[in-house]
Amino acid sequence: MREDALPVAAAPAAQGPQHPALAHHFDNLDQQAEAATLGMWVFLLTEVLFFGGAFLVYTIYRHMYHDAFVVASHSLDVVLGTINTAVLIGSSLTMALAVHAAQVGSKRLIQIFLILTIVLGCVFLGIKATEYLHKFHEHHVPGQGFRFEAKYFREAQIFFSLYFVMTGLHALHMIIGIVVMLVILWYASRGAFSAEYSAPVEVIGLYWHFVDIVWIFLFPLLYLIGRHGVA
Repeated sequence: MREDALPVAAAPAAQGPQHPALAHHFDNLDQQAEAATLGMWVFLLTEVLFFGGAFLVYTIYRHMYHDAFVVASHSLDVVLGTINTAVLIGSSLTMALAVHAAQVGSKRLIQIFLILTIVLGCVFLGIKATEYLHKFHEHHVPGQGFRFEAKYFREAQIFFSLYFVMTGLHALHMIIGIVVMLVILWYASRGAFSAEYSAPVEVIGLYWHFVDIVWIFLFPLLYLIGRHGVA
């Protein structure tokens, strides 16, 4: 066989220009979005285990020291807690609207709804900081300066320790979410998202809804359950 008769490999078919947001290890944006969403769901599963452990500890101690926990919970400000709940529910709505705006490629609406979500998140944190300040002035911060009626002194410290840990961790998650949203807002202002590429907004939306759901459980657990029980 002559050398010029050897088969020659066919040249690869020409491909159209790739989207600038497409990472090299993905075939297309849909695959990339599915991977990002799956990654966030796996992360949220670990968060469920994390907060679930805290809820379990609270439930055990509440069962052990029921009367003390009821009395201690009476000192929490239900009005501020209710307002914060309404604020977070509102932020879930604006976050969902931001995701929808990203999916339809509306640059202006993405920015508007992200800003509203960030503002509502900051309002929540401001109210929570006010609650913490009230607890400090009432000497309900566990430690040497803690004050409470003698009958439930030790058990009340356990309640407020759990209160500050659980609400503090929730607030930390909110701060992280707000920082990430600020970054996404900057990208949105540069026109980075479109109907074709909206995965980052959708992923932070999942995270923010999870943070809101955690509060929906924290609020009745800490503020409401047993308020009409032992005084």
